[in-house]
Amino acid sequence: MEDSNGAEIKAPPPVHRRPPRPRGGGFTPEGFVAALRRRLSSGAAVAARASFAADSGDESGPPEPSSSHRRRDSSGDTSSTGGPGDFTAFSFRAAAPVHRKAKESPLSSDAIFKQSHAGLFNLCIVVLVAVNGRLIIENLMKYGLLIRAGFWFNSTSLRDWPLLMCCLSLPAFPLGAFSVEQLAFRNVITDAVATCLHIILTTAEIVYPVLVILMCDSAVVSGFLLMFIACIVWLKLVSFAHTNHDIRQLTISGKKVDNAPSTADMDNLQAPTLGSLIYFMMAPTLCYQPSYPRTENVRKGWLIRQIILYLIFTGIQGFIIEQYINPIVVNSQHPLKGGLLNAVETVLRLSLPNVYLWLCMFYCFFHLWLNILAEILRFGDREFYKDWWNAKTIDEPVHKWIVRHIYFPCMRSGISKEVAVFVSFFVSAVLHELVVAVPCRILKFWAFLGIMLQIPLITLTSCLKSKFRDTMAGNMIFWFFFCIYGQPMCVLLYYHDVMNRIGKTE
Repeated sequence: MEDSNGAEIKAPPPVHRRPPRPRGGGFTPEGFVAALRRRLSSGAAVAARASFAADSGDESGPPEPSSSHRRRDSSGDTSSTGGPGDFTAFSFRAAAPVHRKAKESPLSSDAIFKQSHAGLFNLCIVVLVAVNGRLIIENLMKYGLLIRAGFWFNSTSLRDWPLLMCCLSLPAFPLGAFSVEQLAFRNVITDAVATCLHIILTTAEIVYPVLVILMCDSAVVSGFLLMFIACIVWLKLVSFAHTNHDIRQLTISGKKVDNAPSTADMDNLQAPTLGSLIYFMMAPTLCYQPSYPRTENVRKGWLIRQIILYLIFTGIQGFIIEQYINPIVVNSQHPLKGGLLNAVETVLRLSLPNVYLWLCMFYCFFHLWLNILAEILRFGDREFYKDWWNAKTIDEPVHKWIVRHIYFPCMRSGISKEVAVFVSFFVSAVLHELVVAVPCRILKFWAFLGIMLQIPLITLTSCLKSKFRDTMAGNMIFWFFFCIYGQPMCVLLYYHDVMNRIGKTE
């Protein structure tokens, strides 16, 4: 092409030029596939090398190849001789050592608690479901469905109306205690007179339901419920009287203490009001104080779910009693009068449904029922129980009432710790015996002995804990006496003693 002067005009260089060809040759499909295979094999090799190093005990793993071992192939990709993509490295050879350090077996005493036992736990769950499923099928095939609609209420329940009237009249005693405290705070009566009146009121409160039960031909379950409620009211009355007496000692008489109370404690040093008494009698606590921590609102949806769970677990308790415990107990012999092997076999058969019943009762009362009350009343402190299932000693967490009104007063009066513990267990044993013996109309002291025998067991488990450190021997002893020996034996003893009493009266 020429311009007007006849000179040749050159074409401009192209904008999109062809890229230069690589020196090692052009792109080929075979080279791309080979590079892809090398990259994939290198990832698998890394995983294999790590697994091999872990199994052989070499935590550091095989060394990475150095840069001097790298070479460039004909396609321009890098690889390494003996690297991740090469299984001819020394770590993968037969000459490489497999055993590199001393290690314990996973189930040895030195390594058993360093392992994860999730698989064994799952196995226990599967075996537990299978064994209990077989027992349920066997029980249904042998007895059929035993629970009936009249288990909770029937025509004979109407004869227990005196017990209901007694239960409804129990609030008169807290009102009497409130009147005594009002007179004491106004200095109308002295502390000594107030103490005597409180002793009379608390004694009458516990004797009154005992006389009603003994005079009426009531069912054992109805009497048990009345005595259980009466003991709760008695504990609340003792706490109400003791706490207000201490408040008068600190405020009116000006008695000095070792450490000064905080601002929150000073807010609780107030005279009782009728509102504080009513809230205390309904609150899920046995320890009185003028004010309690409160939540902001009531969670209605959560409350409905807890009520539904409470009804479900109450039905499960009735099913366990009627379907499993009653047939075993009715067809058994007195454990102290029959043969030893027969007694052991009966206790072992009864232990499984008994522990299920007790766990359901614990969950139903201490978790569901007390939380329902706390939610309705907006009660803030909801630590109604601790992790007693992890207890390494038989000594369960002492109740706040026992610590506050029995144990600490004994210690402040100069009594030794051992005697204070004995007094605390003695009071608990007496209350347990009252709750069980009065409805059964017998006095055999089985419940009393069951509580008091915990004292030597505490000493035994403490010795085991000090001798064998980091051991669960104490926890195993706790579960053995809790599930296998203690409660099933008490159930059999009280049942046969009640049956013998009924047989003699007839």
